[in-house]
Amino acid sequence: MGSHNIEPLNMMNPLDPEEFRRQAHLVVDFIADYYSNIEQYPVCSQVEPGYLTKTMPKSAPLRPEPIETILQDVNKHIIPGITHWQSPGFFGYFPSSASTGSFLGEMLLTGFNPVGFNWLASPAATELEMVVMEWLLKLLQLPESFSFSSDGGGVIHGSTCESFVCTLVAAREKKLNQFGTNRSDTLACQIVGINLSNVRSIKTKMSMNFQLSPDALTMAVESDVRAGLIPLYVCFTVGTTPTTAADPLLILSEIAKRFDMWAHVDAAYAGSACICPEFRHFLDGVEGVNSFSFNLHKWFLTTQQCCCLWVKDRTDLTKALSTNPELLKNKASDTNKVVDYKDWQIALGRRFRAMKIWMVIRSYGVIGLQEHIRKHVKLAKHFEALLVADNKFEVVVPRNFAMVCFRISPFALATVANGCSDEESNRLTQALLESLNGSGLVYMTHAMIEGIYVIRVAIGATLTDEKHVNMLWDMVQGHVSGLLAK
Repeated sequence: MGSHNIEPLNMMNPLDPEEFRRQAHLVVDFIADYYSNIEQYPVCSQVEPGYLTKTMPKSAPLRPEPIETILQDVNKHIIPGITHWQSPGFFGYFPSSASTGSFLGEMLLTGFNPVGFNWLASPAATELEMVVMEWLLKLLQLPESFSFSSDGGGVIHGSTCESFVCTLVAAREKKLNQFGTNRSDTLACQIVGINLSNVRSIKTKMSMNFQLSPDALTMAVESDVRAGLIPLYVCFTVGTTPTTAADPLLILSEIAKRFDMWAHVDAAYAGSACICPEFRHFLDGVEGVNSFSFNLHKWFLTTQQCCCLWVKDRTDLTKALSTNPELLKNKASDTNKVVDYKDWQIALGRRFRAMKIWMVIRSYGVIGLQEHIRKHVKLAKHFEALLVADNKFEVVVPRNFAMVCFRISPFALATVANGCSDEESNRLTQALLESLNGSGLVYMTHAMIEGIYVIRVAIGATLTDEKHVNMLWDMVQGHVSGLLAK
């Protein structure tokens, strides 16, 4: 084979401590400057599709490039394509909160970079995860049955979807074993083993504030039982995506128990609020379910991919998800006295996520985290009150936490004696959202509920203060006046 005649590099070790120190300081300064100037950027990226593929080189660089040059390119090419979720003007979707404690925890877990698939691979990674999951269990006042001190336990997943998959596989395996069916040969077969035709989505109604109706659930299950189907799994929600509705867990869990269904609670957004005593009642009845999860990466000052899952019987997970190749066998695991988290998830490898949760809780304490939640709830109440006091607007559903759903009222058009139709209100409200987002100063998203188009104002960015909510209100008034004048 011919030579490319490329001279070898006398490259510094990629983990040289002093060079790491120098470059890390530059990156920290870069990020600090980004946050100092974050309000200067349009909240939602305004680039066109394909902007980056057109500007980036077609091939990877052959030789190392200095960090200074790389950061220049981040500033020039990457930041314009970022929607700034940490901007105080970001009110879309749900929050993706961040904090210094989480950043530093992320640095530590990346710096250590263990692959904690079992206890032996990094005992601290496993045991710190157990510690923080027990801390959080106590903060949420979850029942003792979810604790490692009982038959339960907790694990950190990357997302709610991952927790859904794991608990659904566990529920399916448990049910199949009850009926004497041999378990699937591979994990992949288990994951894809439920046909979508056997999934039921039960419609909720505005008249019940979009809670899951116990009667509707009972009727749906009874109908399937009469058709010869076997009830398997039901998911209840505390803090739904469109409206933050909260299902009545106590009565719903009793229905699930009656039909021997695995009951899971998804509190991805609102679970964080339940560390405050005034919101804990939303979890009343959680003692009757099989599993519970919430996302720290939404509202708990913790950066992405931290979904906490608890189960009442940890063997339900480990029996369904365990793998034990010869390469991973060891004396500690053989004793059954340690937790091997590879058996609580789909993937084998896993990050040391407990480190950043530990850092966040220690950096701000329970009181600081509660104040963080209460601040955003107070701001949402403030914005809601402004809307209610102005007859041009309608708050469409009750506010449970820190999100407000509103629209332009059908009676906002004074020239129309009986107001306008929902269809016209929808058109105006959509135009209002597009106008506000187009300003670059704020960003919100929408939902359709029973045919009504609503603007969702999700308050939760770490940097959002009262002045930003007041700015949003001033903008809403100004933009809606322009729309109605037309």
